[in-house]
Amino acid sequence: MWWKITSVLLLVYTFTLGMLVPLRPGILTVSPESGLTRQSTVLTISGYNAHFTQGEGQTRVWLTYDDENAILAHRVKALSDTQLEAEFQLPANLPKGEATMVLNCIVDNPADGTSVLPNAFQLKLDSTTMQEYDPTWKAHPVEKLNVKKGFTYPYRNVIYETIRNTYFHVPMWFVLLFLLLASATYSVIYLLNPKPEYDSKASAYAETGLLFGLLGLVTGMLWAHYAWGKAWSNDIKQITTAVALLIYMAYFILRSSFDEPEKGARLSAVYNIFAFATLIPLLYVVPRMFASLHPGATGSPAFGGQDLDNTMRAVFYPAIIGWTLLGFWMTSLRIRAKRIEDKLGGLD
Repeated sequence: MWWKITSVLLLVYTFTLGMLVPLRPGILTVSPESGLTRQSTVLTISGYNAHFTQGEGQTRVWLTYDDENAILAHRVKALSDTQLEAEFQLPANLPKGEATMVLNCIVDNPADGTSVLPNAFQLKLDSTTMQEYDPTWKAHPVEKLNVKKGFTYPYRNVIYETIRNTYFHVPMWFVLLFLLLASATYSVIYLLNPKPEYDSKASAYAETGLLFGLLGLVTGMLWAHYAWGKAWSNDIKQITTAVALLIYMAYFILRSSFDEPEKGARLSAVYNIFAFATLIPLLYVVPRMFASLHPGATGSPAFGGQDLDNTMRAVFYPAIIGWTLLGFWMTSLRIRAKRIEDKLGGLD
């Protein structure tokens, strides 16, 4: 009973903190998006959850190329809490002999801390300029940045508020893996000791695992709609996930295809083990071998500093435990229902 109560408490915790904790301030857009060297330009910066007026006179804005080369705005004016004007005198030349480069925008103020928009501004070399290094790039380094304290989630460009789906979409795949592992384990046990109870448990765990897989696919498509522009983009992980779920759907078709229950249970157990053996490559190995929109593609392990910070981990790991316990709870109910069905069938 204790683990059921724990599941409920963890899921209440996940829904409450997952939906109510605010995102940190960030930068939505920078306009204009390009300019020429030796020019003076005024950038309009749109912020997210920002409080620019509270940092009036103390806000600093940089355009940065790397850790050593940066341009500091010589005039910064807050138009509103979420809009800022920053005027730059662009250097006469570009570092490292470049003809064009893309700069990041950094906004720092006491109220919001530091916000960064990667690839915010494209700077092109004026064709009339001699290509010599301009020391302006190193005159005002990015330093003494303010840090925003408090329990907030990181601001990520493109995904914005949908970052909260991390607590719902990602745990579905952990639960699927745990449940289908239990299902395959009971299939192995059944082959070693062919009791109908073990076959029934293998089927129940597979049913619940498939349900969480479908929930993971649906929540992923909703996330993709907002982050990538459409729900299905033939991303490699979407394709391999669909294949994995179809393989498990075939497991249930196979179970219902035999008139002899024992023969069907035996072949289904073998197929179930095969299905789980294909699950890991399809979900976790193959997608990393190809370019993908998902984090964790092309060798990246995901769940690093760029994917989760400490505040997100404080909700993400309890979410995995809560959803997993719920999955096993649902399966236990399904097993009990199967026992009742079998007893009623015996009475007939």
